[in-house]
Parts: sequence; C-alpha cells; structure tokens
Amino acid sequence: MPRYKVFFSQSLRWSSPVTQALALSVITFCVVLPLCCHRLLYSYYYIKSMYLDSMSEKVLKESRARGQDALDFWRSSTRTASFKFRDIDQNPELLVTVVTSRRNEGRDFHYLLQVMLQLSSIMGECGERRCAEVLLCDVERAPQENQDAKLLESHFRVIRRSPQDEQRNWEGINTFEKEKRDYVFCLRKGWELVKPRNMVVLEDDALPRRDFFRVVKELLSRRFALHTLYIKLYHPERLQRYWNPEPYRILEWVGLGLVGATVLLLTAPYWRPCSFSFTLSTSHLLFFTIYFMAAAELFGRHYLLEVRRLSPQLYAVSPATECCTPAMLYPGNASLRVAEYLDGSFCVKGNAKDMVLYQMARTVPGERSHSVEPNLITHIGAYSSVRANPSRPKLL
Repeated sequence: MPRYKVFFSQSLRWSSPVTQALALSVITFCVVLPLCCHRLLYSYYYIKSMYLDSMSEKVLKESRARGQDALDFWRSSTRTASFKFRDIDQNPELLVTVVTSRRNEGRDFHYLLQVMLQLSSIMGECGERRCAEVLLCDVERAPQENQDAKLLESHFRVIRRSPQDEQRNWEGINTFEKEKRDYVFCLRKGWELVKPRNMVVLEDDALPRRDFFRVVKELLSRRFALHTLYIKLYHPERLQRYWNPEPYRILEWVGLGLVGATVLLLTAPYWRPCSFSFTLSTSHLLFFTIYFMAAAELFGRHYLLEVRRLSPQLYAVSPATECCTPAMLYPGNASLRVAEYLDGSFCVKGNAKDMVLYQMARTVPGERSHSVEPNLITHIGAYSSVRANPSRPKLL
C-alpha cells in the first residue's frame, strides 16, 4: 500500500486527534454556530438578506412607540412633580448635561423625551439623594423651536445661548464645526452654572441603561479616573469585534482562547466526550486556543461582553477608541480642558470632535482617555439631527 494511503488511513481513524479535531471544527463552525447565530445582528453568521429589513422595521416601531409614550407622560405630568428636577444643587458629585437640537426628520420618535424619561426614572436609585443633577442644553438656532425641549422646560432646567451669542455670524460654518461649537457651549455653560465634581454629557439620542449611575459611580471610584481626560460610555456594537486594530482586544482574544483551551484539556480526561483523545500537549493546546478564538469572534464579542452586566465591578475599562461621542464622562474638571482642546481645532468631515479628542488624548503629554465595555447607553437615534438620513434607516 502506498505511503500516503497508509498515512491517511491511520490519521483519519476516529481515534486519531486529527480526525476528531476536523470533525469538531466542522460540527461547530458549519452546523452549531450557523443554527444558533443566524439571527444575531452582530454575529458573522447573521443573514442580512433575510432579517435586516424586518428587524430594522421592528426596532423603528418600538422606538416610535416609546417616543409616543414619553410624549404622553411629559404632557400629563404635573408641575409639582417636576420641581425636584428643576431645582439644581451647586457642586454636585455628578452633573448630566443632555445636548439637544430640533430634528427635521424622525420627530415622531421624540428621542429627547425618551432619554429624559429614562433619566428621571433611574435618578432616584442611588439612595436618599438622587444620583445626579440634570441640565438640558438646547442648541437649536433655527426660527422653529425645539418643541421637545420646550415641553421639558417645566420639568428640567434648560439652558440656551444668549441673544448676543445668537447674533454671531454662523454662516459658512460646516456641520461638524457647528456641532463642535454647540458641544463646547454646553460643556462650559454646565460648568459655570453648577461647578460639578464630575460631568457626563449625553446627546439627546443616548438612552441610559438601568445600571447607568451605578456603573458611573463605580468608574469614578477607580484610581484611573483621577488621571483621565474622558471616559467613553459608548462604542458602536458593530465595531466591538476582536478582529480589530486595537492591541488590547488581540490580547483579550488570545487570553480567552488560552483559558478556554486549558480548561477543556484539563477536564476532558475526567468526562471524555465522544471518546476524545486530546491531551494537554502543545499541539492540542494550540488547536483549541485557535478553536475558541474563532468561535468567540464568529459568535460575536458584543454578546460575550453582555456577561459583564452582572455587576458594575465587572465592567471593563480599556484605552479609548476613535469613534463617536454620544455619551462621555469627564472626571473632575476635565470638561474644561476638553472645551479648550476643542476650541483650538476646526472640525471638518473626517476630523469631527470625536477625532479631535482622540488625537489630543494621544498627543498631549499627561492626557489619557478610556472606554468602558459593555456600553452604558443604547444609541436610539436612527435619524440624525446633523447628517443626511436614508428614507428608512437600517440597523447596520
């Protein structure tokens, strides 16, 4: 018998680790994961052509329903009940500033009303004192008012530009620079009015999760918070994968594979599934490390991160990524430094305020920036107030 036939006949017997590894890989990656993950939005196995349109429509309908419920709630709320939010203490431990402007599209979703309803619901979960003071920063300059912000005036403190500032020449300024200037105004105005020890700035489509304030409190208690420019509380789920240029994720990915492989190989001799003959050898450890890494990436890192929601102490902090500023935590007086950095840069497409802050944190000596995972907010803004919108937004 030829040598190659002898080799294959010996290697492809079920008792051979090569055969077992091949069978395990085929069953896992071609049968089990496709069946389990084809409806998971952030998995590689998600079938966009079958589910994306219907899932996007479902999310839009749910958001519209929440918006209408929030509108009914704020319209029916009594003035007496709202005074506890309008009265703001000086020097609070935490100030939440919500930046809002009128949306030309998606007005029926009432994103701002959803966010403020959620904030008012969770602000009393910190004990005798509420979790934070809240300011609403309305940056709308159009002749038509921001109706949602107008509705909330009897419930929350609303700040706007002075008439003198409104008369400044804004013509010829691009959308990204306008957005940056609005953000800087809200940062500085919030600090001037309240002098908070720490500040969170939310955009009006950043819906906080129920554990939002518990996790923020935990983050501020950690030592790193004293030496950071900002902490990002949100990063788009589609960008949270392991296969990413962020070095710490590669280390996390390899570590997950090594731990999974080691645990499996140490316990396999005691339960011997399907008569597997794997041992704690270098080749078997390497195979299972790659196996668990591939399974985790294809399944979706976003879903693995959800396990950390079991406790505020389990939320991970890592170096900040570039994209997006819908929810930012500024410890201490970092908000003033951020305002200065943003003022010193002119924003254009490709160099918006998130990129400016990311570059400042990397280039200015002594400055650092961080991100928290998983996200502390849900980004509900299918329709943007500053960018062009598709006729029917999609989740991806």
